[in-house]
Amino acid sequence: MFIFDSMKKNYFLRCALSVILLMHSVISIFSGDVNTFGTQYLDAIGFSPIGLYLAWLIKLTHLVSVFLIWIDRYIKPVALCNILIFVLGIYYIHWENGWFVVGGGTNGIEFNVLLIFSFMNLMFPEIILKKK
Repeated sequence: MFIFDSMKKNYFLRCALSVILLMHSVISIFSGDVNTFGTQYLDAIGFSPIGLYLAWLIKLTHLVSVFLIWIDRYIKPVALCNILIFVLGIYYIHWENGWFVVGGGTNGIEFNVLLIFSFMNLMFPEIILKKK
């Protein structure tokens, strides 16, 4: 029997999203960057005095999402919360830098777009198109 039966659906997508969300949250938490992001960036762009709390909410959402993805629970709410985070990240952080994360530019939107569509695939793994 497979240890995580729920992971059989979209196994590789779930693994990739889990690694990305873990790395994006855990490293930021242990390095203290989450605090800097909240107080020096989010507060500065108008989220004061709740910037620090928003930053922690984002990182904890990513962290909790990993567990829920692995046990196949609340997938749609998890996906929608993360999609909202990525869309707001595009709007507030990445849009002005263009498309490319590396190569033709830096810190662009392409990675967030990929994550948004990955979460959409997690919510809707089987799309049935009508034949004409």
